Amino acid sequence: MARRPIPMFYRFTRMSRTSKAMLIAAIDAIVLPLMVWLAVCLRYGKWIRPEPTDLVGYATLSLIALPLFLRTGMYRAVIRYLADRAVLVMLGTVSIVVLVYAGVALLVGHWGIPRSAFLITWLLVVFYMLASRFSVRMLLRNFSRQAARRKAVVIYGAGSAGRQLAIALNHSGGYKAVGFIDDDESLHGLEMGGLTVFGPNDLPWLIRKKKVRQVLLATPSVSRNRRIELVNWLEPFKLEVRTVPGIADLVSGEVKVSDVRHVDVDELLGREAVPPNEDLLVANIDGKVVMVTGAGGSIGSELCRQILRFGPTRLVLYEMSEFGLYSIEQELSRAKSVSGLDVELVPVLGSVQNGLRVGAIMQRYGVQTVYHAAAYKHVPIVEFNIVEGVLNNTFGTLATAQAALQNGVETFVLISTDKAVRPTNVMGASKRMAELVLQAFADGGEGNTRFCMVRFGNVLGSSGSVVPLFKRQLEVGGPITVTHPEITRYFMTIPEAAQLVIQAGAMGDSGEVFVLDMGQPVKIVELAKRMIHLSGYSVLDSQNPDGDIEIQYSGLRPGEKLYEELLIGDNVSGTSHPRIMKAREHFYTKQEMDVVIARLAEACAWNNFDAIMSLLRLCVTDFQPESTIKDHLYEEL
Repeated sequence: MARRPIPMFYRFTRMSRTSKAMLIAAIDAIVLPLMVWLAVCLRYGKWIRPEPTDLVGYATLSLIALPLFLRTGMYRAVIRYLADRAVLVMLGTVSIVVLVYAGVALLVGHWGIPRSAFLITWLLVVFYMLASRFSVRMLLRNFSRQAARRKAVVIYGAGSAGRQLAIALNHSGGYKAVGFIDDDESLHGLEMGGLTVFGPNDLPWLIRKKKVRQVLLATPSVSRNRRIELVNWLEPFKLEVRTVPGIADLVSGEVKVSDVRHVDVDELLGREAVPPNEDLLVANIDGKVVMVTGAGGSIGSELCRQILRFGPTRLVLYEMSEFGLYSIEQELSRAKSVSGLDVELVPVLGSVQNGLRVGAIMQRYGVQTVYHAAAYKHVPIVEFNIVEGVLNNTFGTLATAQAALQNGVETFVLISTDKAVRPTNVMGASKRMAELVLQAFADGGEGNTRFCMVRFGNVLGSSGSVVPLFKRQLEVGGPITVTHPEITRYFMTIPEAAQLVIQAGAMGDSGEVFVLDMGQPVKIVELAKRMIHLSGYSVLDSQNPDGDIEIQYSGLRPGEKLYEELLIGDNVSGTSHPRIMKAREHFYTKQEMDVVIARLAEACAWNNFDAIMSLLRLCVTDFQPESTIKDHLYEEL
């Protein structure tokens, strides 16, 4: 139960800064003469009744001290945030005050103050100044109404980052550190900055006795696997778990409370990152002109960030969304300026379906490498807009690939999806058709462009990911919506996916499909539960009717399936990278695809949805739509 604030101190906190300074100065003016009188009494070992002239002498100390205290800023300091270094300022100022006072007293000579009393006066004034300021600081921190609302937290990690964080918390209004937890047994029981270091087994006691509701992970240098172990261990306690930045962000030597953030989901679900192959990263980028289509999207923008670091001479940002293009161009310009990179940025507004414009841009800027990330990827939206989905995903890839061939582009990398494997929706089928188009180009042997495809699952934090949705739902107190209790998905972080895409694009021959190792699939409902627990809440269900956040099941959306796959068949082999596999799958010749594409283009032109679906079923292996045609313009015959 929070302590009730003391009214006197609460009223003091509500005063203006000038009023506070005047009040403190008035108290000092009264107390300082009393310190002189007490020093004289201590010197003689008895209570002395001062004469009127002695009272004048005692009061002179206040006349000397107050102007100096004001000059040195002792009345400008905010007591609640009084730094320990203020002790040195106080000692120096008090010493000067007492020396000046002693000189004046000795010159006057009739105040009845013995010389030895000046040293006692110095000691008493120092004691009064320190005791009064720091006592008020303690009372303000512990008994103010703001302090009553401060959240009790424990810091995991008693190292440099943890100690700096504890200092920062002391100056914050929202948190109150009650101790450290550290794995090092030699530290257990020690005190650091007034906080005791506990062992991990003491956490239940801290939760019970200290009302801890939040754990701050101050372990910036531990491995990702160790961080995941810590989060897994903390999850059952249903504490809000936050973390301080990585060690690279702490080079300034100062941690601020604002640096503390929620534990990212990629830190929970990810694996220890495999060091990238630097040769593969720079092979298609260093010293080259690189173009990214869909540059303003989740994957496209991260590709641009990564590519910028690997030394292209020019980076062409091709994007249909004006706002998306503006945002990524501004971000990259700032990054380029900060890092001093000599890369020309070329923001281009346009659609990948406009092959003439794409080709003209490639020719004008001498594009050598293309990362084709432009696509419509939201399954339910494409289900209701079938023609637009096929035109953008399939024909947009076709137009961009033709432009690349005609303009001598060296490497063309398609960003594909696990939904292209045995798809149950038009989005996945249209992306598989895009793969087939590139495989047909590679089989045709025209030109010198090398085509390859990189296929992977969901990326954490993308516009289509459930993670941002769950975060928004948590912020408003729930409920969290999950489509089905058994639905699972593969997950990967956007930076890891982008790096692997760049490396895969530098491998192998033309026409190959590369598949990223996504690890184990994750149940979406388990992800939701972990996010609830690590936000300091409990799940509200039939087993826990007093819980905080409910999980509701909304049912599968049109075209959505329970499980995603990454491979169509079993013909898969490894590569030189442990996270990249290579698939051998059925494809059509250039002549066969030309016929299919012509029929598909005609069907799209006439909004012939039945013909579109028939052609997709014909070409895409195991395409089994899980719902009837949902397009806005479809009229069933």
